[in-house]
Formats: sequence, C-alpha cells, structure tokens
Amino acid sequence: MRRNQMTDVLVIGGGPAGLMAAIAAREAGARVLLVEKGDRLGRKLAISGGGRCNVTNAKPLPELMQHVLGNPKFLYSSFHRFGNEDIIRFFEGLGVKLKEEDRGRMFPVSDDARTVVRAVVRHMERLDVEVRLQTPVARILTQERQFVGVETERGEVMSAAACVIATGGASVPQTGSTGDGYRFAASVGHTVVPPYPTAVPITSDHPWIRRRELQGLSLYGIELSIFRGDKRLTVEPGDLVFTHFGLSGPAALRASHYVTVSLRDKPEAKLTASIDVRPDYTFEDWMALLKSARERHPKRRLRTELERHVPDRLAAFILHEAQVDGEVPMAQASHASLTRVSRALKRLVIPVTGTLPLEKATVTGGGVSVKEIDPKTMQSKLCAGLYFAGEVMDVHAHTGGYNITIAFSTGHTAGSEAARYALAHAWAEQV
Repeated sequence: MRRNQMTDVLVIGGGPAGLMAAIAAREAGARVLLVEKGDRLGRKLAISGGGRCNVTNAKPLPELMQHVLGNPKFLYSSFHRFGNEDIIRFFEGLGVKLKEEDRGRMFPVSDDARTVVRAVVRHMERLDVEVRLQTPVARILTQERQFVGVETERGEVMSAAACVIATGGASVPQTGSTGDGYRFAASVGHTVVPPYPTAVPITSDHPWIRRRELQGLSLYGIELSIFRGDKRLTVEPGDLVFTHFGLSGPAALRASHYVTVSLRDKPEAKLTASIDVRPDYTFEDWMALLKSARERHPKRRLRTELERHVPDRLAAFILHEAQVDGEVPMAQASHASLTRVSRALKRLVIPVTGTLPLEKATVTGGGVSVKEIDPKTMQSKLCAGLYFAGEVMDVHAHTGGYNITIAFSTGHTAGSEAARYALAHAWAEQV
C-alpha cells in the first residue's frame, strides 16, 4: 500500500448525490476529493428524464413526500434543510434556466441534460474540488470505529477525516451503479436491506402479450391499479405501453414498487393489473354511450363503435376479454354484452407475474438500512466520520424528479455535515 493522498472530505461517487455532497462540503470550507470509478462525472444525470434531466419536482413538500415510497420519515430533516425550492435556486444560480412541466417536473429550458452536467462540473472547478476519475475504491479503512481513509483497487491509500458514500444503487449499471456502496457499508457493520427493482417494467404471461398482439400499443391518461387478490395495493394515473413481456410506461413504472414488494413478502401472491381506460368515464357513462349508439346506429358493428373511442387493438382485446362478439350489429348487442364491455373498459384485468430484473430498473429499492444512519446528518451510527447520500441508502420514490431530489437533498446534508465533522476533528493518526 502506498499513501499519497490526504484531504478533509472524500466523496465516493460522481452521480447526483456525490456531486452535490462535494459541492456542499467545499462550500462549507473543507478540502474535498471526489473519486469516481468511471471516466466521467454525472453519467446518471446525463440520462435522467429521458436525456433532458428532470432536476427536481416543484410540488409542495407534503405532496412531494407522498411520492416517497421507501422510509419517507427519514427524509424530513434533509428535505427541510435543502429541499426542492433550494435545488431550483441552486441551478438557477448556476445559470441553468428551468421550466415546470406536467405533474411538477422541473427541466432545463434547453431540454438537454448536458446543460445541467456542464454547469455542475464548472461549479466544482470554480470551487477547486479535486476530482479523480477511473479510480475505483476497493475498501473502506477504519480505526476504532472511525473512518480514516480508503484503499483503491490500485493499492493507493487516500486518507481523510470524513467520507461520503454516494455510489448509487444497483440499477442502471452502465452508469457505474453496481452496488459497491453496499459492500463498503457492510464492511463496517451496516445492515443492507436486499436490493430490489423499482421503477421497472411489469411482466405478464397473458396469451395476447406472449403473442405480441398488443406490443407497442400506447394508452394515454389511463389509471393502472395493482391488486393482490381483491385488495388494491395502488392506483397510478398516467400513460401505459404494452410490450412483448408486459407493461411499461410511467404508470407501470410507478406501480412496479408494489409488485416487487408484494412478491418479495409473499412469493405465492396472485397479482393482477387493472386498467381503467377512461378514468373520466364511469361505468354508467359507458353504458349510456353504448346504448345511445345502439339506438342511433343499429347497423353499425359493435367493434366499429368501440373503435371510435379506443385504439383498434385495444378494442379487439376488450371484446376478447369481455367474451363479446364484436361483429354483431349494434341492434343485436344485448344488455348483458354491453354490460361486460363497459366493465372491461373500467377494469381491464391482466395477470402479473413480476417485473424485469434489477439491472433493467431505473431505481433501486433497498440499500443501507436508514435505522443505522442519523437522519439529521446522514452520518453512520456505527462509524464516526462516515456518511451516506442518495440511492445507496434504503430510500426511493416514484419517478418524476423525486429520486433526484432525494439524491441532491441528502447529498447536500451529507456533504455539509462531513465538512463540519472534518473541520472540527483534528486528526493526526494516519493509516
């Protein structure tokens, strides 16, 4: 081992949480070294929001908290200290103009994530944050339950008074999030809640899906519910896309958390997805519409009438699920047939078998147990001078700017507090 790098705060990871932690620590007066195992910073930032970078969500804090799925109470202190409004001010202070889109999502006016990444990197350069790329960390070094440094895979020891682990989860591995932080945390005694996929497409074995008869069909403004037996676990509004394996799109990604958690806790559970094709129409509305069409257009086929209101392939699927012949003239469509079609329009049921694997997920559930982390400082309760930020912890949320808000908020708290700790603790002992 060779020892040749000393600093106040060492940040592991160049994603959203790590970048913000490094900036906050430097602004608090600490010397900062950020190490990233990849060849560039901000890789996850660069692909977030479909390459446009959804930097936060502008909803009021109580509404924002409703979208946090994993341990929301843990985040209260951090969100109050550096929340979505602070994030907006931060980026506007860097010259990144933002705009608000549907459901409170905030994007750069440029619609280009590179605008955000470049602004953050330039700010770090102005602050004189030292960055080491292509520097994978092998292990955390401690003495008497206190952080003292890290050893890289090349055998180099980097000593520091404090460290922020901001390595991300285990989803989107092409950005460098491969679960390294879990290993680091476990090495000092932390409990790691087994990671699981969330914000991930849902799988189904329905014959029409297996035969790809619905592949590529997009539905807009629907409501997707997940049921375990007769119990509704969630209802998610938004858009939906049928795929060759099941369901994707924003509504499915938000609902996927309940699928993974339910099957994790009860592997034998029978899950179904239910699609409300037009949430603004009641069952009675559909019945009235179809009965009116029967009176006004008695010679029109039932399938043709249904295709006036929903996509053709969806109409065929609904008729199949309702067990109704769509080729009959409206005049011959019985009350029972119209009832079954109307029910299918309000609750189109599809069996759910699970989700795609973790490496296909946008967000990771699970991670370092927050029971062992101080929510006010993000410091480990087991190892002094060790801090956590972002998705490496057992916190996650819906897509829509909520997860990146968690990353920036906890990163800012962890960086600020790591700097405070480092500057307050004289450290003479070396590894």
